[in-house]
Parts: sequence; C-alpha cells; structure tokens
Amino acid sequence: MSAPVYIAFEGSEGCGKSTQAARLATEIDAVLTRETGGTEIGNRLRAILHDIATTDLDARSEALMIAADRAQHLSEVVRPALDAGRHVVSDRSVYSSLAYQGYGRGLDLGALSALNRWAIDDCWPQFVILLEVPEETIARRLAKRDLDRFEREGPEFHRRVAEGFRALAADSPATWVVVDASRPPDDVAAEIRELVREHLGI
Repeated sequence: MSAPVYIAFEGSEGCGKSTQAARLATEIDAVLTRETGGTEIGNRLRAILHDIATTDLDARSEALMIAADRAQHLSEVVRPALDAGRHVVSDRSVYSSLAYQGYGRGLDLGALSALNRWAIDDCWPQFVILLEVPEETIARRLAKRDLDRFEREGPEFHRRVAEGFRALAADSPATWVVVDASRPPDDVAAEIRELVREHLGI
C-alpha cells in the first residue's frame, strides 16, 4: 500500500470543489473532509464565518477564526487519518486563507503564512488541485443558490482571490495542478483521477 497522502482541492466559489473532492475520495478510498467546518468545533466557527448576518467581522478576526478551525481540523481529522494510513481529500485547505484573506482581503501574506504554518504545525497538503472556471460560469452557478457571506462578496474580491490561487499554483508547480472545471463533471473527474495516478501513484 502506498504512503498516505494529503490532497486538497482549491478554487473560487462555485468551481465544483465539493463534487470533485467527494468523487476522488471515493475513488481512492480516502477520508473526505473540508475547511471550514470539518469538525464539530469547526462547524460552530463556520456558522459565524459564513452567516450573512455577520457584517462587521474584522479581516484579522476572520483570519484568526479560520486558523483556529484549521488547527482543530488538522488535530482532529487530518493527522489521525494520515497516521492511520489513510489518504485524506479536503475541500479547501490552508491555501484558501492565503487566497481569500491575503489576496482577497489584502492582509499581509507573510503574516498569514506564519500564522497558518503554526496552526497546522507545518502539515501542508502534499498535492493541490486547483479548479479553474471562467467568471461568467461561476456567476451562472451561484445565481442558482442562496449565497453565504463569502459568496456575496463583489466581483473584484473574487477576481483577486482567483488571481491569488493562480499565483500560488505558479509558485509551486511540483505540488499544484490546474484543471479546467468548466467542462462536464465526468470529464473533470477523469482528468483529476489521471493526474492523481500520474503524480502520486494512487
């Protein structure tokens, strides 16, 4: 059996992360989880972070709450699964903080990296799948559902977030792969499965 691997799906709102993460986790018999809200404590934090009634949350407070969720998630879910020999597939990871709170909110990337490195005790995803979808496709998908606090942010915010993800992927080409997620879900899933075989041997 291959060594356990920590895989993260990243991308803008409405890109299909949850669907593709679930499909891959089933394919490789991995523990499926998410950030925020991958634990009971995390779900309480998520309720505040995503609630549209939360209108006055300071950007640094937001970053600290997400880091707290992440610390609990790594301690309660990710590390125990890896220690037990299980692969982990997560819908979002530490990189979302760099994209959303860093590029999106404009917080200092160095400070965010240091905070989150401490929160996760340097347990970074070993493989990151960035799903990219054109802005118009995302807008069409989001129009079909009730939007949370992050999804309701304006187009310029989401443009900065998308640029942040692209920059993170470009900085670490050995760890990140970029997948066109505007295609039918089955086609996207097939490419992801092949990339995981190619890069991770699983």
